[in-house]
Amino acid sequence: MLPTARHPWRRLFLSLLAGVALSGGTVHAQAWPAKPVRLIVPYAAGTAPDVIARLMAERLGTMWSQSVFVDNRPGAGGIPGMSALARASGDSYTLGLVPAAVLTLTPHLYKNPQFNIDTDLTPIAAVATGPMMVVVASNSNINTLADLLREAKAQSGKINFAVPQSNSVPHLTGEMLARASDTRITVIPYNGSPASTSAVLAGEVAYTMDGLPALTQYVKAGRLRPLAVTSRERLPGFETVPTVAETFKGFEAVGWFAVYAPSGVPASVVEQVNRDVNKVIQMPDLVARFADFGVYPRPGSPKALADYVQEQRAIWRKVVTDLNLQPQ
Repeated sequence: MLPTARHPWRRLFLSLLAGVALSGGTVHAQAWPAKPVRLIVPYAAGTAPDVIARLMAERLGTMWSQSVFVDNRPGAGGIPGMSALARASGDSYTLGLVPAAVLTLTPHLYKNPQFNIDTDLTPIAAVATGPMMVVVASNSNINTLADLLREAKAQSGKINFAVPQSNSVPHLTGEMLARASDTRITVIPYNGSPASTSAVLAGEVAYTMDGLPALTQYVKAGRLRPLAVTSRERLPGFETVPTVAETFKGFEAVGWFAVYAPSGVPASVVEQVNRDVNKVIQMPDLVARFADFGVYPRPGSPKALADYVQEQRAIWRKVVTDLNLQPQ
């Protein structure tokens, strides 16, 4: 072997080779994702959050050349799923598809939610908004929102309102509407959207309010009559359905879905996931799938999501306080 000191060119070659090796190692270490990604959904399979998560996971997996598998962790208030996400601090390979109620209502309605929004979670990207719709059975004598409110006043406390779950976003939005119209209603909680929708169809209750995914198929089939939507503006595909805001100025209440990570995830991963989620939710085929069951893409930055969630938390905190709801 020739002495390195007598051959400067050899020393230079070895130095360059080492640099390339180190550089290659660094690039490899920073490449993300280098293994499958877990997407926690704090709701059961077949629910709207689960469907949205799976539609996204399929497309993100293709984009990342890695599997993105949905991990359903249903339970009261989304707590099992959210506590699992919170415990994965620093894990860049664990994300969560989080519905509005989990971040805006659970912290106020449960004594021990087992996660802290401000310290345990990292906002990444808003995914979509999901307005709600007030509906009656198609054979009801109630044809408009004004009819419903008039009936509620005439039969104070006797109009039955079916909700898919007690203290859910649809339930509390219905309570907001009752307060805005100065009417009294009787809330009948059911075990999920299929049960509350069936109760309306069977004539057991006067009306329900729920997210569009639970109601659209029945509205399009002519079995449910839509009275109003809770979005600020009328919705594509439902242009003839008025907004509640057309009767009560400023009224708005929507569900929404967002991607969060645990705390401690590198900024580079947050930026990449945000960028890629924004791309996915604007793909024409996914926009069309979303529209089929009434959710609408909401692209934006992590900061925009954080600001929006703070606003929403303040709104729902006031609702919980006004209704004097006590944590379980």
